[in-house]
Amino acid sequence: MTDEPSLSRRNLLRAGGVAVTGVALAAGTRSAGAQNAIPGPAVPADTGAVQGGRVMFPNWRGPGDRAPPPPPAPMPPGKRIGFAIVGLGRLSLEEILPAFGETKKARVVALMSGTPDKARLVAEQYGLAADAVYGYDEWDRLAQNPQVQAVYIVTPNAVHRENVLAAAKAGKHVLCEKPMAASSAEARDMVAACAAAGLKLMIAYRCQYEPYNREVVRLARSGEFGKPRLIQAFNGQTTGLPQQWRLKKALSGGGALPDIGLYCLNGVRALIGEEPVSIQAQIHSPPGDAKFAEVEESVAFTLRFPSGIIAQCTTSYGVHEARRLQLHTERADIDLQNAFAYRGQRLVVSHPDGAVEAQDTRILTAKNQFALEIDHMARCILENRRPRTPGEEGLQDQVLMEAIYEAARTGALVKVGPPPGAGSGLDVTRGPEPDENG
Repeated sequence: MTDEPSLSRRNLLRAGGVAVTGVALAAGTRSAGAQNAIPGPAVPADTGAVQGGRVMFPNWRGPGDRAPPPPPAPMPPGKRIGFAIVGLGRLSLEEILPAFGETKKARVVALMSGTPDKARLVAEQYGLAADAVYGYDEWDRLAQNPQVQAVYIVTPNAVHRENVLAAAKAGKHVLCEKPMAASSAEARDMVAACAAAGLKLMIAYRCQYEPYNREVVRLARSGEFGKPRLIQAFNGQTTGLPQQWRLKKALSGGGALPDIGLYCLNGVRALIGEEPVSIQAQIHSPPGDAKFAEVEESVAFTLRFPSGIIAQCTTSYGVHEARRLQLHTERADIDLQNAFAYRGQRLVVSHPDGAVEAQDTRILTAKNQFALEIDHMARCILENRRPRTPGEEGLQDQVLMEAIYEAARTGALVKVGPPPGAGSGLDVTRGPEPDENG
């Protein structure tokens, strides 16, 4: 045993604070409270302070470093929006369910699946009760669960309409994976059903919530490097297993275009906020390849916009994985690598700097895209806001994809435009832009 005080972190901080700040208080002049306090500014650098319902710290880094983000401010679990995950395939198990560990306004409260043993195991892994597991024929029972305020639809494209209509009937808000449906007619039914029930319908365009993609949007619209002129978007990968549902047209609605080419289409639209006025397209599938007996392998399409911007988009199921978005302006080449990937984005801006060509690599704080979109949906429910990517956004993409297929089939230019009644201006199919709180 020893009579010396323990060197706790608080004692070290107290001692260090006096030494660093040069505070010297005469013995016998301190109050009891002052003796126990850590000397320092009104917002202590190491203990933080409560401001606006969250703990905040002052920036402790010097001017040579970028400021750190504020600490997370999650809602108490009981106040979060409860989601039921509908469909337990790869995307749900590999990305969506793990993402709930990073959400701040949402939690998983139920699962729906057509594979009972898998659903029971996943429920156990995520701490859900056995009665929080539902089959696809149990929407009526799900409707009776007050903990479920929203559903996240992660099933094959062709059953999205059926799932969304069932959710609307059950009185649950809907977050639906992209593509929204297998046709524009189905998408219209989904929008109408949720509107009639007074429920939110949001399409899971995760890239519109991802920080690097949002930074490219900011650069494009700010005029910092002049007016945008040309856009190139590419999303490609290889695919195998001919038995998978994505290669069955009845379930997918198409091949590379609705699955991964949609990122190019939606990404370009979101980038500049305009709607295209015309489309040209070509489709190719390797002859004799059983994988592409029903759906296409590769698609190239060109979009022309009212401002004169031309976007060249290409997608393929037959190439080495690459996902890129390039914006060419009057004074810069803005290159977002891994643009549509789940992670690993890299943003390089090339521009003149006097007599030299500068290349700036912009480093942003990486965030889970699925957690961001889920929290945005939760906030829209909590605050009765319109989602940034509502059903109308998904419907417009369905209309444009049908135009792309038509342009490829006929070889002719297909004229398109904004949705009827949408008016003019930017972002006519979108809700308010999310801020750092979702």
